[in-house]
Amino acid sequence: MTGRVVVVGSLNVDLALTCDTIPAPGETVLATAARRSAGGKGANQAVAAARAGGASTSIVGAVGDDPDGHYLLDQLGRAGVGTERVAVVAGQSSGLALITVDRAGENAIVVAPGANAALAIDAPDRELLHTADVVLAQLETPQQLVAEAARSRRSGVPFILNAAPAAPLTDELAREVDVLVVNEHEARSVAGTNDLDEAIQLLVARFPVLLVTLGAGGSELHRADLPVIRARALTVPVVDTTAAGDTYCGVLAAGLAAGRPVERAMPIAGAAASLTVQRSGAQDSIPTRAEVEALQP
Repeated sequence: MTGRVVVVGSLNVDLALTCDTIPAPGETVLATAARRSAGGKGANQAVAAARAGGASTSIVGAVGDDPDGHYLLDQLGRAGVGTERVAVVAGQSSGLALITVDRAGENAIVVAPGANAALAIDAPDRELLHTADVVLAQLETPQQLVAEAARSRRSGVPFILNAAPAAPLTDELAREVDVLVVNEHEARSVAGTNDLDEAIQLLVARFPVLLVTLGAGGSELHRADLPVIRARALTVPVVDTTAAGDTYCGVLAAGLAAGRPVERAMPIAGAAASLTVQRSGAQDSIPTRAEVEALQP
């Protein structure tokens, strides 16, 4: 193994409902399929990093002391993710995400955090974070906790934040971020403007490295006073986009932990995401290193 990725984030059970269209407010639609599987942005990204190969991967998180929690831990272990710092919280249910996926593969998600909201960073967590070569987090756990985790890394170790679900960032968290990963909606939300170009300008002024994922448009790397670098997306049939962003972030983190510069890691992350969208589910859809390498020229 080369390098270590430590992910701080959520573990959820996903209940995915496939339907022709995502229901509008007040509308009821019939699902054509239902699927229950392991998910959560933190867990998904940890699985993606582990399957990317080259870096050992662990997660700091929390589950309830219930059958769902034990299922989530088992699934992470099967994927090669270290779960020694996943707290099992008595009296709390594990996180749950309700996902509707339409016929174009687009989705809408509602999350009940459950035990994720009870996560706290303790001394053993900080010790693990101090061993990381990359720390990766999202916003399905409280921002104050994410900032505390980021401060536990060694000096010079990159902290990647995927600002999802979209929310304005506290100053406490923002000043820790080395690499911000957002899609178009998240970019606008974090920047506080509906204009994407303006949002990118504001974020570039605030964060050293900005990666904007654009779905079928690929991704863009923005850094102050440097040309924009673009990675094209592969043209593929889309089945389910649920774990595309999580796959991108996890594979990106594994690449940085292995010593790749961000401009070399981003097209590999994009290729992995293009495989993910061709499959249903979250963790079940995340590709292996061999599958991604088969796409590379």
